[in-house]
Amino acid sequence: MRLTAVLMLAPFALAACGERTETAAPTPAEVVSAAPVQSDAAATAPAVLNAADLRRVCRAGLAGIHGQALGDITIDGLDGQVVNASWRAPVDGGRRRAQCRVEGDLITWRPSDAADPAQARWMNQSGDPVTRFVLDGEAITINTTLPDGTTATETYAVATEQEAR
Repeated sequence: MRLTAVLMLAPFALAACGERTETAAPTPAEVVSAAPVQSDAAATAPAVLNAADLRRVCRAGLAGIHGQALGDITIDGLDGQVVNASWRAPVDGGRRRAQCRVEGDLITWRPSDAADPAQARWMNQSGDPVTRFVLDGEAITINTTLPDGTTATETYAVATEQEAR
């Protein structure tokens, strides 16, 4: 009886002795860049934003990204699907300028007044913060995840009429 039990458990014991394949835990950037889980209950980004919603989302996104009050961000124009915006520079009182675009629920931006052309790039590389939005009527929620995994969430009320000008 003992011999039978030992023989029956031998394959399991041998299987446990095989090589172990370890997978590394994903980095925060890999976790953030993964496709978000969709829910029927949550508001989501439309496939393509109309011009007014694009201006609203970029205005809220740039306010959240740069720590500005929503009223401080001015939309200067729209070139296709790219929004041009500016705001008062907090240090010297000049103007900061940026461009913003939206792809799905992802907001990307680039400085348009950088002195160094290498810095005038779209902020969508692996070491850059990831900014996503949720549009729910007049409420726009901006979710930013930094490369170290920390997150920040801001919700702004941006009426469509404000951006129609």
